[in-house]
Amino acid sequence: MNKNDIAKLILRVVLGLTFFIHGLVKFQGGIANTAGYFDSLGIPGFMAYVVATIELLGGLAMIIGIGTKIVGILFAIIMLGAIFIAKLSLGFLGNGQMAGYELDVILLAASVYFVLADRSVLSADYKLANKG
Repeated sequence: MNKNDIAKLILRVVLGLTFFIHGLVKFQGGIANTAGYFDSLGIPGFMAYVVATIELLGGLAMIIGIGTKIVGILFAIIMLGAIFIAKLSLGFLGNGQMAGYELDVILLAASVYFVLADRSVLSADYKLANKG
């Protein structure tokens, strides 16, 4: 184990926790509200359930370090949708009333990092792959 493994662990846990909380809030705040917002953007409302579930379960998986490449891909798709469908017109820093897509860009970059990075020795993926 080296400092890169520790840095990867920190980034993975923070990314996972961020998505987990976003998914949890969608369910706690009334997923129907999120579904209505999706509808207003031209996205079928049922996709709110899909996104919130990916954020919630994917966040937990990312924290544990299992399926990080797949979860990273799913997170990246969600972030691309958020940027190009919901926030691009607001600008990078927002419009004074709503946040822009600056957070979405860093979450996208961190997600892509885990798609491209090697397994960390501090992850369940690594432990499972090196069982024998």
